[in-house]
Amino acid sequence: MIDADAPEEVMWAGRFITAKKRGRWEYVGRANGIGAAVIVAIDDGHVLLVEQYRVPLGRNCIELPAGLVGDHSEGEAAAVAATRELEEETGYRAGTMQALGEYHSSPGMVSESFTLFRAGALEKVGDGGGVPGEDITVHRVALDGIAAFVAAQRAAGKAMDVKLLLLLAPVLLG
Repeated sequence: MIDADAPEEVMWAGRFITAKKRGRWEYVGRANGIGAAVIVAIDDGHVLLVEQYRVPLGRNCIELPAGLVGDHSEGEAAAVAATRELEEETGYRAGTMQALGEYHSSPGMVSESFTLFRAGALEKVGDGGGVPGEDITVHRVALDGIAAFVAAQRAAGKAMDVKLLLLLAPVLLG
């Protein structure tokens, strides 16, 4: 456990990301106390997914709606951010937002965690698409067709976010 006892060094810090080193391990994390919220929004047997270009991947990625917590105002509640991000990205307003726990997406190289939320009592109030410059495409996908949708999007060259495994588990483990 020599690495666990080593002091943490900040190698580089930007507005949103900090690169760190502890012993032999190099990793990144969110800067300035910013967190993330990920939303599972199911409406009448359909799940809301978003597609947007991701610079690190160099291509579009299919994802659950998500966003940063605390990037607009310090001390922002994760549920408030989740509600805001769902509406911005998908055009759906949630009447309820239930926290389902904190998760870590890639703990071997990223210290970031996210809070997973289930959105309920959905109401379509706009087109979505995100804030200017995000260029988000909204997909409303039947739950019983999620595996085929993912396969078709993957065949079209799109990346799949790891959190889609939540929706694919019944098919993959069935």
